[in-house]
Amino acid sequence: MLAIVDYGVGNLFSLTSSFRAIGFEAALIKSPEQLRLADRIVLPGVGAFKDAADKLRATGLFDALKEEAAQGKPILGICLGMQLLFERSFEFGEHRGLGMIKGDVRPISDVIPKGLKIPHIGWNDLKFSPHPLFKYLRGEECVYFVHSFYGADCPSVIATTDYGAELTAAVGEKNVLGCQFHPEKSGRAGLSILKAFCEIGG
Repeated sequence: MLAIVDYGVGNLFSLTSSFRAIGFEAALIKSPEQLRLADRIVLPGVGAFKDAADKLRATGLFDALKEEAAQGKPILGICLGMQLLFERSFEFGEHRGLGMIKGDVRPISDVIPKGLKIPHIGWNDLKFSPHPLFKYLRGEECVYFVHSFYGADCPSVIATTDYGAELTAAVGEKNVLGCQFHPEKSGRAGLSILKAFCEIGG
């Protein structure tokens, strides 16, 4: 079962529609018990890091996600979902993440030139390393971003984008993967990434 974690902060309709378009039915799950039945897991997210992490803890999904990742299940975090995979976030304070990916989540305002709009919204190029998640991409693709924070000090970066500075666009550490951009809003390139995720470990 392909599971999308429904904890009240994700773009669920676009995601389920995107998976359906590439031939995969995704189930929306809300409990640790449902999560354990999944073969692979998608963690979406929009909004504030602390609120999202608190909602995961309140439902028991925070620890359940860590347990399922430790068992080797493929997990894909999207946007805020990717940021939650990190050890810490410095979004309006300091907050603990899932700790599946080494590094911190920091404001893009720390590194981009003054005058560039925040949040970073729109289509940007994707520069990626060879990785199973990108096996269907042809070259420097463009994908859709909406974010004000980025993954920093991370040894597991597999793709970057240029927004006045090189920013983390995707991460991968064994079975744990994350996209700062929205593949479900990124046209053909995004659908090919979701398809590749569905084939990882299969």
